[in-house]
Amino acid sequence: MSRSQAPLHIPSLDGIRAISFLLVFLAHAGLEAWVPGGLGVTIFFFLSGFLITSLMREEMAETGGVSFKHFYLRRALRILPPFYVVLLGAAALALVGILPGPPQSAPLLAQIFHFANYWTVLHGYEGEVAGTGVYWSLAVEEHFYLLFPAVFVLLHRILATPRARAAFLWGVCALVLAWRCALVFGAGAPMNRTYLATDTRVDSILFGCALALAGNPALDGEAPGRRALWLRALLPAGAALMLVSLLFRDGRFRETFRYSLQGLALVPLFVCAVRNPRLRGVRLLNHPLLRRIGELSYSLYLLHHVVISGVQRWVPLPRVVQGAMALGLSFALSMAIWRWIEQPCARLRKRLTPRAAQPAPGLAVAVGGRS
Repeated sequence: MSRSQAPLHIPSLDGIRAISFLLVFLAHAGLEAWVPGGLGVTIFFFLSGFLITSLMREEMAETGGVSFKHFYLRRALRILPPFYVVLLGAAALALVGILPGPPQSAPLLAQIFHFANYWTVLHGYEGEVAGTGVYWSLAVEEHFYLLFPAVFVLLHRILATPRARAAFLWGVCALVLAWRCALVFGAGAPMNRTYLATDTRVDSILFGCALALAGNPALDGEAPGRRALWLRALLPAGAALMLVSLLFRDGRFRETFRYSLQGLALVPLFVCAVRNPRLRGVRLLNHPLLRRIGELSYSLYLLHHVVISGVQRWVPLPRVVQGAMALGLSFALSMAIWRWIEQPCARLRKRLTPRAAQPAPGLAVAVGGRS
């Protein structure tokens, strides 16, 4: 059945995105000792890989190919307007003294041109506008967007089955892990090198890409009798693996195996959340409030730390009060960005992109976040 006849709906994704944002927010608001903000970023990466690859699978099935022109046009109109509005707005606030400043040109240019992660690896966070450190992860994603469409098409040409294509990406994930181990155990690389760099973090995205290619819980059917296996065995195993990745605090483990274990753990957690939205514990992910936060998560992620920095500088109140104020202000600003920037850009995307290249309605909603 064609996509237009059977619109694709992916439950739980906005809720997952909301949880990811809240992990990052709480860590930046002062709870980093108790809240794993880095896990929120890893989940965002996983979702980006899954959603982008699912979109390209849809387009490949409908048109027989992937239009690079339309892919990059959609990504540019989705990502870049909020990206630059928040970044340049933060720089302006620093210039007039509302945020610490003034802004320095070199790190700002690195952020503008999507080199922020490697700039920080080489020079640290010194000179960045307060709160814009999160732009390192956008650089990782932009590098992924630049290269992966060609990889996706090439995999379809040289590998005959979805399982073989997914296996190739799993192999790349293993190579990235080996590279991290070489850097950490062999070269004594510092944390920023493995945490921020694209070549050492891209596997967090590729785990999601591999799931989208084979065993996709939104596009592929579930084999008879497999539901019990996922829920009774793989889901608890994934949860246990995630706990291990969070509780084992050795520094070298955290900068090597942690990301791989979290990528593995996210597969059953993600599959079960998407396929079983009415499951106890999963239903919360589909609560209207979490879904709304998930829809706004891209702009929330971009601006929340800038807002936290401003509130903590100018509002001398307890951290919990500052956090509540920052969350409310971040939500209000994200609503404004969504209404005045993201929605007009979404309408422009529809006009400029042929219908065949548009995602199904449900998937379009899912891709409305950070992907």
